[in-house]
Amino acid sequence: MTTSDRPSQTTQRAELYARLGGHDTFERLTRRFYEGVATDEVLAPMYEGDLDGGEERLRMFLEQYWGGPTTYQEQRGHPRLRMRHQPFRVTPDARDRWLTHMRAALDDVALDPEADRAMWDYFVRAADAMINTLEPRP
Repeated sequence: MTTSDRPSQTTQRAELYARLGGHDTFERLTRRFYEGVATDEVLAPMYEGDLDGGEERLRMFLEQYWGGPTTYQEQRGHPRLRMRHQPFRVTPDARDRWLTHMRAALDDVALDPEADRAMWDYFVRAADAMINTLEPRP
């Protein structure tokens, strides 16, 4: 196969998005995730009553990251995850809670093992990168 015969990166990402189940998968994933966040005493207050907005933003971001529509960037610009999370106290405890809710959401979505592993690896790396303080809540 020559370089010109290979699918473009955009095509490969779109195929990945489709293999993951497309919009329906990401909608179910983020809905389930935010059901957990809504009852979390550490994470819920960070959303200042805007859990629906958070759910939509996360869904759009994940869809774009995993090869789907670029709606997130069109509406909000570059993700700049560290900058967008800087106003919040993201401690190791907050990270662990975030990961707990995301693990439950991934389990509910029940992706094939390879896709689950890829997404989980990404979520762990991303959550680790968001930690911006080691200080517990005041």
